[in-house]
Amino acid sequence: MKGPVVVGVDGSPSSLVAVEAAALEAERRGTGLRLAHALAWSPARVRPGVPPWDPDGAALRDSVNGRLGEAERRARKVAPRVAITSDVLIGDPLEVLQSEARTASLTVVDGRRAAGRPGRLTPRGRCPLLVVRGRTERHGPVVLADGASAAAAEFAFAEAAERGADLLVLRTRADAARRPLTSLRKRYPGVGVQDRRTRRRSGRALVRASAGAQLVVIAARHGALEMVPGSAGRTLVGRAHCPVAVVPGGKA
Repeated sequence: MKGPVVVGVDGSPSSLVAVEAAALEAERRGTGLRLAHALAWSPARVRPGVPPWDPDGAALRDSVNGRLGEAERRARKVAPRVAITSDVLIGDPLEVLQSEARTASLTVVDGRRAAGRPGRLTPRGRCPLLVVRGRTERHGPVVLADGASAAAAEFAFAEAAERGADLLVLRTRADAARRPLTSLRKRYPGVGVQDRRTRRRSGRALVRASAGAQLVVIAARHGALEMVPGSAGRTLVGRAHCPVAVVPGGKA
């Protein structure tokens, strides 16, 4: 059974953009949408008889409900047939999303939050992460970064096929990721594959490629954004012109 698409909600404008993107992803995947609002709290603040997530009483409850209500309205506006659930969860926002990702098919975060804490983004388990940044319109190719894992390559091919887009593979050497790409070309014969050679792996090269793309796909390794040596993955997440998919799966 497919898990839901999970998205974090904090009421900010960028969070609502991420909610809309998540709703469209849920509609495309034929699954539900789960809105998760994380609430940090201190046990010392809770008075006897007060719900643990609402130590300040009705004011906080109304604020949280308002944020979730607005998020649900935005989601229904773009994907009215998607089933939506929501919940208030106690804990650090990224830790909450990591927990929710265990049963999700996709986790969605807004780029503002992602850029601030890149080393903790990748959800535990096998759930891909979509970082919503820049343009969210579906124009241009899907970009697959050189050195991607087999799981990331398969994700990129599947996305390109569903979107009716070409796949642009950035390579630093002629044989990069050859094995997974050869078999995937056969499985997805309708996807046009373009190769672009780059002199070296760099975040700047990925950011430039994202300017004309609708999605960039990178691989996550060892529980962090370590798609390429150094800070290239973090640079991409912080400066990309389009959404970035981070796919767990180990080495290629």
